[in-house]
Amino acid sequence: MKKIISFICLICMLSTILIPTVNASEEKQTLGELKSQIASLKKQKEENDKKTEEAKAEIKRKEAAIKQAEIDINNAQAEQERVEQEIEESNQKIKELEEEVKKVLLYLQQMKGQNAYVEYVSGASTVTEMIMRIAAVEQISDHIQKTIKDLEAEIKKNEELKQELIEKQETLKKQSEQYKKAIEALYGDINNYDAYELSLEDKIKQAEDTLKVFEPLCKQYASKLGDNAIYTEDCVAPPTEVNGVVVENGAWLKPLTSGTITSTVGTRWGSYHNALDIGGPSPFEGTPVYAAAAGVVVGKIYENGCGGNMLFINVSVNGEPYTTYYYHLLRFNVNKGDVVTQNTIIGWAGGYSTSTEHGGYDRCTTGAHLHFGVQKGYYTGSINKNNVITPPGFPNYKGWSFSSRYQMYQG
Repeated sequence: MKKIISFICLICMLSTILIPTVNASEEKQTLGELKSQIASLKKQKEENDKKTEEAKAEIKRKEAAIKQAEIDINNAQAEQERVEQEIEESNQKIKELEEEVKKVLLYLQQMKGQNAYVEYVSGASTVTEMIMRIAAVEQISDHIQKTIKDLEAEIKKNEELKQELIEKQETLKKQSEQYKKAIEALYGDINNYDAYELSLEDKIKQAEDTLKVFEPLCKQYASKLGDNAIYTEDCVAPPTEVNGVVVENGAWLKPLTSGTITSTVGTRWGSYHNALDIGGPSPFEGTPVYAAAAGVVVGKIYENGCGGNMLFINVSVNGEPYTTYYYHLLRFNVNKGDVVTQNTIIGWAGGYSTSTEHGGYDRCTTGAHLHFGVQKGYYTGSINKNNVITPPGFPNYKGWSFSSRYQMYQG
């Protein structure tokens, strides 16, 4: 009796686990729309390739300007060092000449006090020689004083040059920083700020692979209904049932049996983080990962440089289309086109041995965890951050833990 009551309670609990309301105007993507999207992506790639080449050319020009600025800065620094050396040498000469002036003045004072100066002057044989002797003694001091003034003028000139060189270096450094910022902006045009975003080439490949999955599913569904007319450009994929397996959901489940949120959805470290990171007690790597909702596997990426092994599943919950995605998987347990239920183990959590920090290939992880995300609308080759939502049943803050796949956040 207790078992029956427990089962009834479980059914009641599941029936109350619903997802947030989604705009009813959001429609599921048809085959025709998917094909149009592929054509649009290809056109966008052509335009982006052109812009990318232009940006790369501008980056080269800016890098050359930075290199020249660095050369000019080094030359200015060398010139400044030379001027500083000249100033130092001139200052030393001034000190020496000042000492000479003191000695001459002292000598003249001593000569005058001891009549030696008078004897030296009066010893001249003619008036002209006497005047010359007086002038010679006085000119010694005047010459030294003039030399000092000339050196002081040279020092002043060098000090001004030194200041000009310092200002020139500052100007060059500012220019160099401006060029570097311009290069960053140009790289920003080339690369999407979402660290997990795929290249257009990869998006096209994913969309084409998705189309390959959708078309046979539409054919199978049309055959089951006995209405081949349904297999048209208007066919919505994936259908709610494939090969007798229902892929429609009334509720969400957790992708793990337990875990703790370690990072949230939103901007993080200068880029957009499009999912929740979920970790758990060590050893977490190798933990089974389940489908949070039943659906069709439409995307599978091996060993991406940022995200590692990535899996994308299109699901329908309460009649609304979503994409669920799982990154940093240690390995996969499903293939494209597979229909999965909420009890399907789709892979195993990775993130430690797969990280570049520990000898792996994934630069966007440093420890074992699951990157779990949900997007409104079906996956057709890329995740649109404008459609990303906090996975239903989770809060968007760090530290929240769950101990059951049925546990829902009560905010």
